Formats: sequence, C-alpha cells, structure tokens
Amino acid sequence: MPRLAVVYHSASGSTSRLVEAAVEGAADPAIAESTGVEIDVRVLSALDAGADDVLSANGYLLGTPEYFGYMSGALKDFFDRTYYPCLEHTRGRPYGLVVKAGGDGSAAVAAVQPLTAGLE
Repeated sequence: MPRLAVVYHSASGSTSRLVEAAVEGAADPAIAESTGVEIDVRVLSALDAGADDVLSANGYLLGTPEYFGYMSGALKDFFDRTYYPCLEHTRGRPYGLVVKAGGDGSAAVAAVQPLTAGLE
C-alpha cells in the first residue's frame, strides 16, 4: 500500500485546515475504488517528523504558512534534520506543497523548492 507522508506546520490553524482538506481528498474511498489503490496517509507535525518518516513514504505533502516571505521555521527545521539523510534515497518521489499566505505565497514556494531536490 503506498504511503503518503503529510508533513506540515500550522501556528494559527489556517494551514491545518488546508492540510486537513487535502488529506480528506487523498483518503477518499472513491480514489481507491477508481484506481484499485488504497493510500496509507500519515499526518505528521513538522517538528515531530524525521528521516524514517520520509524514507518510509512513497510521496509527500508539505504544508506551511508563509512567514515574512519564507516557509515556517518548523518546516525549515524538518528540512534541516532530514535533507542529507534522505537525499540519495528519495529521488523521483512525488511531492505536493500547500502554502497558506496573505499574498500569493510565491516566496515560500521558492524557499521550499530547492530543498525538495531529493524528491525530484
């Protein structure tokens, strides 16, 4: 069964609501019915998720608010702890990104993209 690791940070709850909606969609029984594939969705706080969580997943959904034109410190901490241990083992795995922002969120997207190099 494919595993989706959902790693996110939400201080105000706004990002949590976006992530919850995405998780609800990923776990929708209609997906399993139409594709024949069930997805094991693991939702993890960015502060608690580690390299083992990344390595055991087949795909990723990352969630962050945009703070001062950057991702949250908690998501940056997640990347600091997992980037090198996972880099050579996760190439080619798909990921998605959810950004809660007051503007267009492009600065947070630009900050996250280089750190997902091991997933591309």
